[in-house]
Amino acid sequence: MDDPRTRVFDTLDTLGVSYDRYEHPPVFTGDEAALHWAAIPGTQVKNLFLRNKKGDRHYLAILEIHKQADLRRLVKIVGDDRFSFASAERLMAHLGVTPGSVSPFGLINDDARRVIVMVDEDLRHDARLIFHPNINTASVTISGPDLERFLTWRGNVVKWIHV
Repeated sequence: MDDPRTRVFDTLDTLGVSYDRYEHPPVFTGDEAALHWAAIPGTQVKNLFLRNKKGDRHYLAILEIHKQADLRRLVKIVGDDRFSFASAERLMAHLGVTPGSVSPFGLINDDARRVIVMVDEDLRHDARLIFHPNINTASVTISGPDLERFLTWRGNVVKWIHV
C-alpha cells in the first residue's frame, strides 16, 4: 500500500502551500495527539467525521481541539437531521482514512465531493494549524488561509461556522 502522506505532500506542493512535517508515534484520540503536538508551534485541531440520521449525508467538522463539539448545535447550523459519528467503514469509504487519521486532507479521496465540510471560523486566519496527513503517525502544519485555499481547490461544500 502506498504511503498516504505522499499524495498529501504532492498536493500541497502543487498548490504552493508552505508546510512543516513532523513524525510521532501513532495517535487515536485528540488527547493522544495533544501530547505529541505540545512541542509543535500551531493550533491543535480536531476533525470529526459525522453522518446524518439517514446516513445519506456526511460531514467533516474541523475545530480547535479544546472546543466542545455540540452535535445538536452543529446540526441546526447546517439544517440537517440528527448527527452521529460515522463508522470506520464509512470513514474509509468517503475519506480513505482510518480512525485517528481524520483531517481535511482525506477530502483528496472524496472524488464525488459528497462530504460537506464545517470549519470553525476562528481557524480561518491562524498562522499554523496542525493536521494529520492522512496517517496518524505524522502531522503537518499549514496556515488558516492555506487550509481555505486547499478546501477551495478540493471543491467540497464548505461552511465556515461559529463554534
